[in-house]
Amino acid sequence: MPLKKAKQIKIIPLGGVDESGKNMYVVEVDDEIFVLDAGLMFPEDELLGIDVVIPDFKYLEENKDRVKAIILSHGHEDAIGALPYLLQKVKAPVYGTELTIALAKNSVKEYRKVRFKKFPCN
Repeated sequence: MPLKKAKQIKIIPLGGVDESGKNMYVVEVDDEIFVLDAGLMFPEDELLGIDVVIPDFKYLEENKDRVKAIILSHGHEDAIGALPYLLQKVKAPVYGTELTIALAKNSVKEYRKVRFKKFPCN
């Protein structure tokens, strides 16, 4: 089967540019979207009370029917840490090496174990 020639390719960074962590790039090939990495960043000291910083997924949420795949480059938190948050908003197959996928599955499983308690306001 011959490959279809793309008419338009866009690369849009949603995180990871000029920062250490939070890696996420959107690659649009014609009408299809492919996500490269879904990473998080640990906050700087001045962000008191913040546990993790994740990319802004709004563009992907608005175009979730066009997302064809999430591709993970490696298993560090800067590449897979935001995956549990992204998968709540966008349903797409996730691809990576065997080790990366094992680490990503563990990350998603650990995230689901987290329970939030409601505290009454004073």
